[in-house]
Amino acid sequence: MEAVTAGVIETVGDNAMLPERLAASVEHKKQPAETDKIPLQATDDEAASEDVKAETTVYFDGSCPLCTAEIGHYASRRGGESLRFVDVSDENAELGPDLTSQTAMRRFHVRMSDGTLVSGARAFVVVWRELPSWQWAALLASLPGAAPSLELVYRLFLPIRPALSKFATWLGAKPANRPTTRL
Repeated sequence: MEAVTAGVIETVGDNAMLPERLAASVEHKKQPAETDKIPLQATDDEAASEDVKAETTVYFDGSCPLCTAEIGHYASRRGGESLRFVDVSDENAELGPDLTSQTAMRRFHVRMSDGTLVSGARAFVVVWRELPSWQWAALLASLPGAAPSLELVYRLFLPIRPALSKFATWLGAKPANRPTTRL
């Protein structure tokens, strides 16, 4: 499996708790052998190529069983391979200069391929646009008044997320990472 860390793609071990596509794209910090490193930065010739495409990065709380199950669902859908998943509960996760670990743990964030960071309901809509089976939801979210309504629902959901996550655990959901006390 490969993950992006410090500007290189590196080989890391399996994580049996996640679907294959999610496990293949979840960022974990691990020092690879020198021979495992493949430069992530494109050369000038490669940058001109259509093969080089910036990815949409999805930041999720891997210590939350409910969140991990939802992200696992998205990763398993057609189009999920175009998303890069970063477990923000990993203390070594690279978030970028405009996102702190505390902020990332409290709210769902997505960095669009152009570098724009969005959160909350807007972040879900970005993910839905990437997944053909969820594009209907992105279309509904584009209707007048839908975005503020979705954001309101998301904000009402946040305080009950821990209880719903415990319920999800009871149903068999597992976290991708052990819970941290970084909040």
